[in-house]
Amino acid sequence: MNKSGIPSIVNHLSASSVSASKIEPQLFEQYSVKRGLRNADHTGVLVGLTNIADVVGYQKEGDVLVPIDGKLIYRGIDVESLVKGAIDQRRHGFDEVIYLLLSGKLPNQTELSEFMEYMGSLRELPDDFTNSMILANKGQNIMNMLTRSVLGLYTLDKNAEDTSPENLVNQSLNLIAKFPTIIAYSYHSMRHFYQHKTLSIRHPNPALSTAENFLLMMKGEGKYTQLEADILDLALILHADHGGGNNSTFTIRVTSSTGTDTYSAVASAIASLKGPLHGGANHEVLCMMDNIKENVQHWDSKQEVTDYLLKMLNKKAYDGSGKIYGIGHAVYTISDPRAILLKKQARELAKEKDRLEEFELYEMIENLAPQIFYDFKGDKVAKRVCANVDFYSGFVYNCIGIKEPVYTPLFAMSRIAGWCSHRLEELTFGARRIIRPAYKNVFPQQPYVQLKDRV
Repeated sequence: MNKSGIPSIVNHLSASSVSASKIEPQLFEQYSVKRGLRNADHTGVLVGLTNIADVVGYQKEGDVLVPIDGKLIYRGIDVESLVKGAIDQRRHGFDEVIYLLLSGKLPNQTELSEFMEYMGSLRELPDDFTNSMILANKGQNIMNMLTRSVLGLYTLDKNAEDTSPENLVNQSLNLIAKFPTIIAYSYHSMRHFYQHKTLSIRHPNPALSTAENFLLMMKGEGKYTQLEADILDLALILHADHGGGNNSTFTIRVTSSTGTDTYSAVASAIASLKGPLHGGANHEVLCMMDNIKENVQHWDSKQEVTDYLLKMLNKKAYDGSGKIYGIGHAVYTISDPRAILLKKQARELAKEKDRLEEFELYEMIENLAPQIFYDFKGDKVAKRVCANVDFYSGFVYNCIGIKEPVYTPLFAMSRIAGWCSHRLEELTFGARRIIRPAYKNVFPQQPYVQLKDRV
C-alpha cells in the first residue's frame, strides 16, 4: 500500500497497462486509420445517413474545403427561421422543436396545444421517486444523478423493453418532460447535502413552457425575468440537436443499434456528454474569461487583449494549454449560427444585469481571436475559426443565475430531444444494422510462458 492508499498490485498493473496501451502515432498513418473518425482535412468520416439534422460549415470544391457561413438545420428547416418564428410571435419555441425533431414536421396550433398539455402532464416525477432516487442516494455530480434517475425510471416502466415505434415515442416524451425536474431536484439535493443550503423542492407547473418550468423549479416563482426565460428557451432550441456525428448522439446510435432499451441507451449518451471534451466547454470559457478579466487592465484596449491572447496561444498565460476556449469548431468555419443567435439576446441580458462592459469584452475577443489564431498558426496550417456557441452560453447561464454544476445537465436537458429522435431513426429505418467498426490489432506476437518460468 502506498501513501495514497492504493494497493501495490494496482500500481504495478497501472504501470504495465500504460506500457501495453501505447500505440506509436506512425502506425495510424501506416494502416490508414482515421483517429477520432476524422479525415486528414479535419472533416468527419461519413458513417451513416440521417433525416434529422444537418450541420454546415464548409462546402467541398474538388478536394478543397471552402469556408462558408454556418447553418444548423432541423428536419430541413434552418434553425434561424425556427428561432425567428418563435420570437416574432412572442412565444417559446423549444416544445415545437421537440415535436419537429421527433415527427419530421411542425405542429399546427391544435397539435402544439395538445402536445404542450401532454408534456405538462408528464413533468411530475413518480410517487416517492424524488426521495428514493434523488434525495436518499446523494450525489456530487448532477450528470451521474441524472444517469441514475434515468435507469431508475426503467424499473417503473412495465414496457421498458418494448421497442415498437409507439412505445419508443412514449418513452421519449416521458424522459424529455422529466429531465428538467430531475436536474432541478438533483441540484437542490446536492446543495443541501454538500453545501448545507435549504432544500427546495418545487413542483413543475403544467401551464408553463420547459424554460419557464426549469427556472421556476431552480429559482422559485417570481424570481426570474421574462428575458431570462426567453433566452433560456433560445439556448434549448440551439442545443436540441447537432447531427448524428457529435459524440453523445453517435453514442446513443451505437447503443441503440444493439436493440437495447431506451433507458440504457439514454444513459450511455449522458455518460458521453459528461466528458469535459464534449459537454464542459462553456465552463472552460468562463474560467478563461475570469483569468482574462484579472490580467487585462483595460478591457476596451484591443492591444492589451491581443497581447494576452497571444500569450495564451504561446502557452505562457492562463492554463498553458495554448487554447482560446470557445473559439473554433469541428465543422463551423466562418460562423456558428448558434453563437450568432445567442449573442443577440446575450447583449440584452447583459444590459438587464448591468454587465454590458463584460459582454463587450467577450465581443472583442470574438472579433480579434480568429485573425490572431490565423496569424499565429501560419497560413499553411491554420484553418478558419469562429466563436462557437459555448463562447456565450456560459456567460448567459451565469447572468441568469444558473450555477456551473448545472451547465452540462442543461445541455442534456435540451439534447435529449435530439438523442431520442436519433434513437427512433436508428431502430426504425429499413437498413438497420448493428454498428461495428473495425480495429487493427498491432500488439506483437509473444509465446506462452509456463507459470513457473515467468519472471
